[in-house]
Amino acid sequence: MRLTSMVDFAKARTTMVDCQIRTVDVTDFDILDAFLAVPREVFVPDQLKPFSYIDEDILVSAPGTPGRYVMEAGPLAKLIQLAGVAATDKVLDIGATTGYAAALLSSLAASVVALESDPALADQARANLASLGKTNVTVVTGSLLAGYSAAAPYDVILIEGAVEEIPDALTAQLSEGGRIVTVVGANGLAAKATIYTRSSGSLSGRPAFNTYVRPLPGFEKPKVFVF
Repeated sequence: MRLTSMVDFAKARTTMVDCQIRTVDVTDFDILDAFLAVPREVFVPDQLKPFSYIDEDILVSAPGTPGRYVMEAGPLAKLIQLAGVAATDKVLDIGATTGYAAALLSSLAASVVALESDPALADQARANLASLGKTNVTVVTGSLLAGYSAAAPYDVILIEGAVEEIPDALTAQLSEGGRIVTVVGANGLAAKATIYTRSSGSLSGRPAFNTYVRPLPGFEKPKVFVF
């Protein structure tokens, strides 16, 4: 008997929400409902499906490629809550991997553009989202640093991973009143979930809480050599 056939995914999903998400002060009922409704096991590799609801990031990239993960549920839920996604919002999901966060966001926003740099992961995301009937999500492939200007401006930009800095190309794609949410820093307790808001043409940032998520490759600060 395959191990996956022995897992009660619905029960595991409820336990995830009760023990990993509610316990970190995520109180928005729409977000909780989204995590209860979206089957996380759809978005992880077959051999890892029995572990879909563990309280950890799940590796989804192929061997020999930069490590890419489906983010741990608790930090992801807190970031989405920090963004304050409205039903009329257009969202850009940076680093969408296999589409899990995009599926969650699709339940909260009017539309989602899921940007992924790895063509294989993007193909998986398209198939996964289509299997769930997520018709308000468009998966695109391209540079994460460049964003996706063709559909800009966005009301919310979620960056799925820790970054050292946010490229100007992304901030330029934010609407007036729009928000960027991400984790700034990659050193454990030194990393802070941060929300940036565009107001009167300028961008201001506010750290919200300490957390750790995996660094998103490519978002490191350029190395500076001192002579």
